[in-house]
Amino acid sequence: MMGGQRFSTAEDVLSFLENEGSDVRFINLLFPDILGELRGFDIPSYELEQAFEDGTGFDGSSIEGLARIEESDLLARPDPASFRVLPWRYEANGDTYRVGCLFCDIHNPDGSPNRCDTRFVLKHTLWQAREQGFSSFKIGPEPEFFYLENHHGTAVLDKGDYFSMGIGDPYGALRKETALGLLDMDIVTEYGHHEVAPSQHEIDLRYGDALDMADIVMLFRYVVKEYASRANRYATFMPKPLDNENGNGMHVHQSLWNEKGNVFYSDSNPYNLSDIARAYTAGILAYIGEITAVLNQWVNSYKRLVPGYEAPVYIVWGQKNRSALVRIPEYAPGKRQATRIELRSPDPGCNPYLAFSVMLAVGLRGIQEGLELPSPTEQDIYCMDDEERKRLHIDMLPGTLEEALAAMQQGTIVRETFGEQLYRKFIANKEIQLRNYRGEVGHKYDARVSPFEIEHNLPRL
Repeated sequence: MMGGQRFSTAEDVLSFLENEGSDVRFINLLFPDILGELRGFDIPSYELEQAFEDGTGFDGSSIEGLARIEESDLLARPDPASFRVLPWRYEANGDTYRVGCLFCDIHNPDGSPNRCDTRFVLKHTLWQAREQGFSSFKIGPEPEFFYLENHHGTAVLDKGDYFSMGIGDPYGALRKETALGLLDMDIVTEYGHHEVAPSQHEIDLRYGDALDMADIVMLFRYVVKEYASRANRYATFMPKPLDNENGNGMHVHQSLWNEKGNVFYSDSNPYNLSDIARAYTAGILAYIGEITAVLNQWVNSYKRLVPGYEAPVYIVWGQKNRSALVRIPEYAPGKRQATRIELRSPDPGCNPYLAFSVMLAVGLRGIQEGLELPSPTEQDIYCMDDEERKRLHIDMLPGTLEEALAAMQQGTIVRETFGEQLYRKFIANKEIQLRNYRGEVGHKYDARVSPFEIEHNLPRL
């Protein structure tokens, strides 16, 4: 265990490896592809100093969305602040050893940042927030997942439901073992529990700065799957693996900070939301259609976003309304730093770097434009008829990936956030996904089709 030790410089990491981390024999150099799938390669730990100094070259032409064949030579430059040690040991030649990992920024051979590196996109969006006076964007994700018998089908392992314990939660021990493994990596979880659907679980992550939390979401998915595999089970973050059951969401709590603290708090406004928080939330509501294809990037994602399964469908906000797109957690006296909003539409199959980037971008747009937050909706929207929703001007999220892509292309925010090259690659990837899906099911995409038929098109979600 690293004992809460974190690192800020290459010298800190190298000193750790030379002393208490001498049994760390290899380093995984990690980065995301355009879909948010974890990519990387390993180097012996004695090569890390050189990697810090010069970067490590690799061929990026086969990495989804990263480089074309004619510009395939890239450099992975490890970020020392992301260093962690994996929580399990490996065996070789009668001995055991550990493996460290570092997330990398991807650079071109001339040393410039690669504009299709999705980690760079988030760093650039965070820089834009700093230019507006916000020193930190705090994120608290709540990823859900299923434990299944294997990756060949959807056989569930229990009949539990929300907060089941004991016999209703037979894989609670595996969930706890996973949480302890994450803690060994200095990834702090706040609580875990059985979710609504059979075999469904949730482990909530303690909030932190957005870049670190995006790295953590990547590692979280990897660690959850690894512990499940070691238990001869399969963990999936697929948005909707089971028909007629709730899907996997990843509610994202978020707030903006400056040098004085959380700027979302107000002691005088309703719901204790500052004018900045209200404009930020208004930006999310106004532009959510444009960014939905990023937050929910799979055909399968839209089988979760349907009425009746606790996923948000309608573009409203409220405090006690858990059918709302944006929920405002109730303020606890003395906890002003915990003031935040909760966006409930994202799913854990997203690329967290891109998802956090576009959330921040639309929130900042709302602040820049001084958008007014509409009145909250506290009644259950699912109990309203169409006429009442129309009277209250309640709009819906895009209902399919096709609709979400159309909304994205009609706007400007995703293009501006991603940059032209990555934006075009993202659209091309989604169009290929849709063509493949139509070819498999033999007709135009319909959100009601059974979800598991496209599992092999997902990056091992």
